[in-house]
Amino acid sequence: MRKTLGLAALAAVLVCGSANAQQINVKIGVLTDMSSLYADIGGPGSVAAAKLAVADFTKDHPNVKVDLIIGDHQNKPDVGSNIANQWLDVDKVDLIIDTPNSGVALAVSQVAANKNGLFIVSGAASSDLTGTKCNANTIHWTYDTWMLSNGTASAMVKTGGDSWFFLTADYAFGYALERDASAVVEKNGGKVLGKVRTPLNTNDFSSFLLQAQSSKAKVIGLANAGGDTINSIKQAAEFGIVKGGQSLAGLLVFASDIAALGLPTAQGLVLTETWYWDMNDANRAWKKRWDVERNAPGKLPTMIHAGVYSGITHFLKARLAMGPGAVDNKAVVKKMEEMPTDDILFGKGSIRADGHKIHPAYLFEVKKPEESKYPGDIYKLRATIPADQAWRPLSEGNCPLVKG
Repeated sequence: MRKTLGLAALAAVLVCGSANAQQINVKIGVLTDMSSLYADIGGPGSVAAAKLAVADFTKDHPNVKVDLIIGDHQNKPDVGSNIANQWLDVDKVDLIIDTPNSGVALAVSQVAANKNGLFIVSGAASSDLTGTKCNANTIHWTYDTWMLSNGTASAMVKTGGDSWFFLTADYAFGYALERDASAVVEKNGGKVLGKVRTPLNTNDFSSFLLQAQSSKAKVIGLANAGGDTINSIKQAAEFGIVKGGQSLAGLLVFASDIAALGLPTAQGLVLTETWYWDMNDANRAWKKRWDVERNAPGKLPTMIHAGVYSGITHFLKARLAMGPGAVDNKAVVKKMEEMPTDDILFGKGSIRADGHKIHPAYLFEVKKPEESKYPGDIYKLRATIPADQAWRPLSEGNCPLVKG
């Protein structure tokens, strides 16, 4: 009898040991802006999206255990770098994700390369992340300055907006967006009449808007984002700039910005995004779950939030495919590039050799108040830009990872 019990106990130990050996433990750090001008486009909404991605994946794969931690980079590259170093060196984070603010994202990307971490950029825009600053440890997921310019600037020049003046956020993101948009304007036969650098997170755009107004440019390109975009559009309306015959081009505008502005102020604005909550039933169903997790009535999910969900989902798929035990992060990136992307928010896509996630983009126009049927009904679709046309050609980015 004792022998039988001993064998049974041994069998139980072996079964438990086998189960534990198959468990995959992953730690994900959401590095974002929790309280400043990008908090609505990333911030708590990105945390909510990450929680949904983890819940959905681990429900189907209970052998995958995921710990989420949160960091606030405060829009300071040194703060973001310090958090990334701490996460990789001490906390053993397997994936850093989100990071609105291109200056911070470029700094964190370099940390990931130096420490062999893994960084998925959903929140930042600079196309340099998959251009001259690309590396084997960074994937750029949701959107970039080249795509935004290719969509919005091209459409406006082709419909008569052939002279431009830029209001440009005075840091890496603004420079990249102005550069990429200027190239599109000039390629399509337009001219750039001037530009002015604007401080990050400023409340007063009056002097900058007066310069743009006096330039007589047909289009004022807003190479800014978040709270800066909201403030510049509001003050442009107060100055009667659109009524005076000039157009505003929101080169990076989010659904959350339109919600903050209101349709009477934002109506007619043309913009490019890669995801909109009200485009299909899957997006609408996801928003309902995001609303519960976010717990902030009136807020709208952005393409950044959708990108966090999508990026984590694909990372976990790749990590599961690699099995339990330690893995090299460059190998995880390679696995992610080998596997086609496919999730409920972006559908099917792929990751290129330069680390860019590829999917369609959409040119939208903000609805007039009388066209909106319910809260959050803010866009009408003007054009779908196919995935193979939306992004900078692989051969033109000067990414060191791309051969030939």
